[in-house]
Amino acid sequence: MPVNNRIAAEAPKIAEWRRSLHRIPEILYDLPDTARFVAERLREIGCDEVVEGIGGTGVVGLIHGHDGGPVIGLRADMDALPIHETADLPYRSERANAMHACGHDGHMAMLLGGAEALASTRRFRGTVAVIFQPAEEGGAGAKAMIEDGLLERFAIARVFGMHNLPGLPLGHFAIRPGPIMASTDEFTLTLHGRGSHAAIPHQGYDPILAGASLVQALQQIASRNVDPLDSVVVSVTQFHAGFAHNVIPQEATVSGTVRSLTARTRDLAERRIREISAGIGAAHGVEIAVDYDRNYPVTLNHAAEAAFCAEVAAEVAGESAVNRDTVPLMGGEDFSYMLEQRPGAFIFVGNGASAGLHHPAYDFNDEAIPFGSSYWLTLVERALPLD
Repeated sequence: MPVNNRIAAEAPKIAEWRRSLHRIPEILYDLPDTARFVAERLREIGCDEVVEGIGGTGVVGLIHGHDGGPVIGLRADMDALPIHETADLPYRSERANAMHACGHDGHMAMLLGGAEALASTRRFRGTVAVIFQPAEEGGAGAKAMIEDGLLERFAIARVFGMHNLPGLPLGHFAIRPGPIMASTDEFTLTLHGRGSHAAIPHQGYDPILAGASLVQALQQIASRNVDPLDSVVVSVTQFHAGFAHNVIPQEATVSGTVRSLTARTRDLAERRIREISAGIGAAHGVEIAVDYDRNYPVTLNHAAEAAFCAEVAAEVAGESAVNRDTVPLMGGEDFSYMLEQRPGAFIFVGNGASAGLHHPAYDFNDEAIPFGSSYWLTLVERALPLD
């Protein structure tokens, strides 16, 4: 089965929804206009119930099919990024330093399109909860919605998510069982030394010298502590110290991120950062305070659900257009919190040869909409069959 004919016919309208959302990007949980737009569309297309304000500004629409089936959740993220848009588009962002640089406008539109078809046909047994989530971009909106009772309140048994992927051809999907995106931890290492005049360095304890050794030593975690067949990224992205040419400062800070695909490697990386900091500090006579923040966990697809989603994608796009064992990405995704609580899977849909995610010239490709919306419709009809 190719893309759904009804959805294909409605694609221009769905694309216009997407472009309307693109014009009004909002950040993290501060989504009054975005959430209002989504809720209004859900009511217009015939959702049986629309609930707002879950996890702050999250919106859930319920669509009931025939009696007797379970509830499945379909999730789209709503927030934009604090980036100034550079693409010269007729629907470009109308707000300074805010743009949909990750395609969440497209994610919302595809789910709205799928929801409209589901509300019209209702060829399924059970209930669909279409979940529109705030604050994916660093605010853990999925976690906030879970803590606000999302899964229990609507008795959601399984959850599914989707993200566009630049570089993956239009009409293609990519998925894998197990880890598909990485955990995203952050560290800040504060080095407390003893300042001195630059001409008499022997009278102080230099936090810059210690920091330089620390930056180099942290690279040994990936090269010497982790199995070469495993995956970890330890990136130092900031080094701040000093205020004058002739002064060795009292303090320096080194910070960065750790990405991994297993809980074991995540634990190892944190342990080694603490051990290396203690050792470098002792060697240089400085105290190093470690602030290690565990952010999003690994996004782990459940095997049965990943296989099911691959079959759904193949039904929409054809077997040759589905990569069932795609390479994991070292970026993070807070849908991971939902997959910790319920069986489910996360899939990528092709955005073609666009600018990369989080790039100021990125734009979601509207030609992906029929594939994404058809995927949602087909997933529900296969997961909640009438027979």
